Amino acid sequence: MKPSNLHTQSTKVSKADREQLLNQKSQLIWFTGLSGSGKSTLAVALEKKLFDKSFKTYLLDGDNVRQGLNKDLTFDDEGRKENIRRIGEVANLMLDAGTIVLSAFISPFKADRDLIRELVGSDNFIEIFADCPIEVCEQRDVKGLYQKARSGAIKNFTGIDSPYEIPVNPDLIIKTHELSLEDSLDLLLNKILPRISKK
Repeated sequence: MKPSNLHTQSTKVSKADREQLLNQKSQLIWFTGLSGSGKSTLAVALEKKLFDKSFKTYLLDGDNVRQGLNKDLTFDDEGRKENIRRIGEVANLMLDAGTIVLSAFISPFKADRDLIRELVGSDNFIEIFADCPIEVCEQRDVKGLYQKARSGAIKNFTGIDSPYEIPVNPDLIIKTHELSLEDSLDLLLNKILPRISKK
């Protein structure tokens, strides 16, 4: 419930005005998947492709956000939910600015991803599932997080002692253990370019 002393400030520049100036349609491209599934790799590579095509983008990455905006949050279920909620609010502001936002977060709970979709609007939300077996994610684990989780050094680790709820109907599934990065990017661009390009 919004406090009674708060009022939404209207401006003379609309989201549509900003999109017109930038010659693009703002979208939130939401990468979800297990740690090590390739979310950040895909998001980083896709942002560079879009940037090279003169789109105005910004990438929100889980580790980066946890070091600043959300450094006060834990990794228990409530901390994870609040982490995603704050990211959604930040992304929503950036969408209003006309920016194409890419986000790479495990975001393990369907309810939280649905909340973001509702917040920004389903027309502005593209859910990408980086689908990769946990065994492959563990093999790729350059940070050693899975090993620490299995030894008990890290608690509430997604896929080990905290669940990951697979997306029911994502806009695109990228099987990162089967596809090359370039093939994955081709699939992503085919899906995303029609949604962000001004006609």
